[in-house]
Amino acid sequence: MMDSRPLIVGIGGTLRSPSSSECALRLALAAAEQCGTEVLQFSGAALELPLYCPSDLKRTPSAARLIEALRHADGVIISSPSYHGGISGLIKNALDYVEDLRAHERPYLDEVPVGVISCGGGWQGASSALANLRSIVHALRGWPTPFGAVINTSQKLFDAGGGCLDEAVAQQLRTVGQQVARRALASAASAPVGLLA
Repeated sequence: MMDSRPLIVGIGGTLRSPSSSECALRLALAAAEQCGTEVLQFSGAALELPLYCPSDLKRTPSAARLIEALRHADGVIISSPSYHGGISGLIKNALDYVEDLRAHERPYLDEVPVGVISCGGGWQGASSALANLRSIVHALRGWPTPFGAVINTSQKLFDAGGGCLDEAVAQQLRTVGQQVARRALASAASAPVGLLA
């Protein structure tokens, strides 16, 4: 994390790689990177963490890497599958680890721009999951970006290499990444010099 560019941390996907939500996350992170940020993705096995327990202070190497990345994040993008109208347990558990930052000089995700993406096999569940993500981001003191992407995966949207087959969907994902990156870049540009380290 020595790069001087703002860091955007991506969290998303399922244990089945590559899932639609992981492909969507990659596209949003690529758009953020094209804006001039550094990106770091946590997907698949990197999210296979023990159930968060606030009274157990031991952290696996994977959990410690996630917490450290979020401690330094200038922006976050979260992409979750919609499971029965809510976000997946895998993503929720990863976000529960943000509790470890409660006593940090910047508690939780305070004032961090957070882009949200929800993927589901229909509009109703995916829209519900997006609203769920926004509520969680607010509870973590983050700023959900104005645009959130709801992706209906009832039809094939991604090719075998993770490329998006629908330009309108690709544009939604780029918009999420760009809004997070632009906010992070603007914050970095306006921060006092001593706070950029």
